[in-house]
Amino acid sequence: MRIGVDLGGTKTEAIALAGDGEELLRKRVPTRRDTYQDVVATVTELVDDIEGELGDGATVGAGTPGAISPATGLIKNANLTLLNGRPLDHDLSRALEREVRVANDADCLALSEATDGAGARHGTVFAVILGTGVGGGITVNRTIVTGPNAVGGEWGHNPLPWPTEAEGAGPDCYCGRRGCIETYLSGPGMTADHELATAMRMGPPEIVQAARAGEPGAQAALERYADRLARGLASVINVLDPHVIVLAGGLSQISELYDEAPTRWAEYVFSDRVDTPLVPAVHGDSSGVRGAAWLWE
Repeated sequence: MRIGVDLGGTKTEAIALAGDGEELLRKRVPTRRDTYQDVVATVTELVDDIEGELGDGATVGAGTPGAISPATGLIKNANLTLLNGRPLDHDLSRALEREVRVANDADCLALSEATDGAGARHGTVFAVILGTGVGGGITVNRTIVTGPNAVGGEWGHNPLPWPTEAEGAGPDCYCGRRGCIETYLSGPGMTADHELATAMRMGPPEIVQAARAGEPGAQAALERYADRLARGLASVINVLDPHVIVLAGGLSQISELYDEAPTRWAEYVFSDRVDTPLVPAVHGDSSGVRGAAWLWE
């Protein structure tokens, strides 16, 4: 039996999988984030509860914001900032009295979809999280590509390619730079872009609903979003040329993107034709937690 844990800023979810990938049990609790010790305790309690309920022991994998620095062994780049500078894999292993494998949450998404999801028949999978932030993960033949700096797939903190004159240097990003892909393609990025153009503050679901109803400002915002997504992914195709691109996260539910982005990215990809499929994650919001469990495959 394998247990995967998806450690998020608002909720922590755990899943138990049988050897064939069958879901045995799932639990979800709010993330206690007052202290780092609260986070470790939350994961430990979830694993203990699942093993107690199923009456069996398990391997444990955890997906987390950020990544383990190869230089220090400590978490870096996590937007759940109390994890940064902490030896999370060591502390979870000690608390659970076994080795716990820890990986970036977008890497877990990629591994899940490469194992038994939308990328299961493909050699190279680029998986994208479009949500509160923008992340990415890469697998080749069901193996996560982390890289010597543990930033494999982190396209969200590259600048938006081929910026228009109106886009200029772009919005400020929390990473300290301007014009990062995340500032445009995250949920808050879509909201801010629509508000800048219309002086109306609406969340992504409202913008999409209004666009489908024919409201011009919302339609323009959705078109800008699709074009920016196309440009961002075109730069990935030009470098990695993945066999499939899989979208997950809240904004991946915008069905128009799967036609609009491929139509638009042909202009930017350095090829006479582009055959890369753009598809939604088969396991949806469950991909991250399933991928954490598959860290022991």
